Amino acid sequence: MIDADRRAGRLEGRCLCGSVTIQVDGAHDAAVAACHCLMCQRWTGMLFGCFTARAEAVAVKGSVARHAASDFAERAFCPVCGSHLWMRDIDEPGRDYDLMPGIFAGAAGFPLTSEIYTDSAPAYLPLSGTHRRATRAEYESKHPFVEGDRP
Repeated sequence: MIDADRRAGRLEGRCLCGSVTIQVDGAHDAAVAACHCLMCQRWTGMLFGCFTARAEAVAVKGSVARHAASDFAERAFCPVCGSHLWMRDIDEPGRDYDLMPGIFAGAAGFPLTSEIYTDSAPAYLPLSGTHRRATRAEYESKHPFVEGDRP
């Protein structure tokens, strides 16, 4: 059974140049989470936003470059055009994908439901709404393995 904030269905996405395509056919979040930690800012150049899909629902075609950005997560991108594709825990078997919503036209209507590292958000990027918010201290107190503001 799919949780209330998850849906079943198909989403099709691709990188900027089309060398990598991703199909989500099954359970995935129908909502976006945002992160303002400095690592995410450096990776995206601004704001990291993602939605989660179960591993068994994701099919990737094309060559993908991966970078172990921390001790616990990899970040993937297209080696041709550089489009960001996902972030994923490294050591978790069958781990879910945190996919970049911008590469999926069907994700354009997903609402923002959470925002973390709000105290690191740049002044030019305030996000409005009634979604859940957490500062660095609040988030890391519940996730002690995370060090979001590493140099």
